[in-house]
Amino acid sequence: MNDAPSSASELRLMQIRQARHAVMIEGRSMTDLMVDSWFERAWIERSWQRCLASGQRPDQRVAFDVLPAEARRRTEEASHDLVTAARPVLERLGRAIANTRYFAILTDAKGVVIDVNGPIDRSDRRAQLITRIGVDLSERSVGTTAIGAVLAELQPLWLHRGEHFFDDTSVYSCAGAPLFGPDGRCVGMLDLTGIETAERPELKHLVAQSARSIENALALARPHSLVVRLNWPGRLIGDETDGLVCLDADGWVTGANQTARQMVSQLGSLGQGTLHCSELFAMPWESLFDGSGREAQLEVPLWSGLRLNALPQAPGRAGQVVSSRPPANPLPLKDLETELIRKAVHEARGNVMQAARALGISRATVYRKLGKRPSQN
Repeated sequence: MNDAPSSASELRLMQIRQARHAVMIEGRSMTDLMVDSWFERAWIERSWQRCLASGQRPDQRVAFDVLPAEARRRTEEASHDLVTAARPVLERLGRAIANTRYFAILTDAKGVVIDVNGPIDRSDRRAQLITRIGVDLSERSVGTTAIGAVLAELQPLWLHRGEHFFDDTSVYSCAGAPLFGPDGRCVGMLDLTGIETAERPELKHLVAQSARSIENALALARPHSLVVRLNWPGRLIGDETDGLVCLDADGWVTGANQTARQMVSQLGSLGQGTLHCSELFAMPWESLFDGSGREAQLEVPLWSGLRLNALPQAPGRAGQVVSSRPPANPLPLKDLETELIRKAVHEARGNVMQAARALGISRATVYRKLGKRPSQN
């Protein structure tokens, strides 16, 4: 009798069974068994090992406990901003996955469910159990899942059937991505789950993209006077892949999305205290506010020597997606300085000395930047 798997999906399930047996029964590393195919998925073994170390066993029953009423109320109150920011994204996700038998789950940073959306079959107890508001789906409660693993690894992950720790949860397949707040701290995670359905690893990309949309909404919900959209030269600015930095009227950073933190290293310390935009950009920070009314891209230098394209926007415009047409060439810093000086001279009705005082520069600098002789004043 030929026991060889007849399809790629059956091969995957066989590999999962072999890996579970190696780790949970034989006490071996699954990477010893299949180095090539599992090397990038060593996080699964780390999660399994944490579960084993805590005394959990795969054949134990999973209770899917819901928090007590008072704890659930506190969790809902603490998660209000996240739920509000995520709800439009969850509604779009529900439409995107309507025909896949997957649904969306939003949790807080502890793995407690705070919202759900999508085609949930409420008649299926396995779906009902994990979509109740307040149910604890953390690793310590339900073992290895995308939810617990994502909150431990802080990266988008895909988990299929027997890759879950408990036998009770081996019917699920799920993709998850962490959610980072405007200060850079993890505030929760977004999960897409299916029950006894086809493996859809491409959902990891969808859930990661949706997580970025939620992070953008969280950043824009912070009080701010200006939003600076960032992207690398040659890339279009104006969609949800932009870095976002929110500033108050004095140039202090009130929040940023994860993309901006990846572009500008100083934003990584935002959670440890206040940060001024002059610590991010090697240019007069007031230039960003002056450029916000023109809807034009600027070329901004970083202190590292790198350069980014920036689009400053007033709060009423920041949530709008800009035209997808190729942008005009961004203004180099020297041209921006010249334009600001010319504007100051115009507002001073040609009085160069008055414009120089307003800008905090010398009269000679004004003449030099504008290419004029002093006698022309």
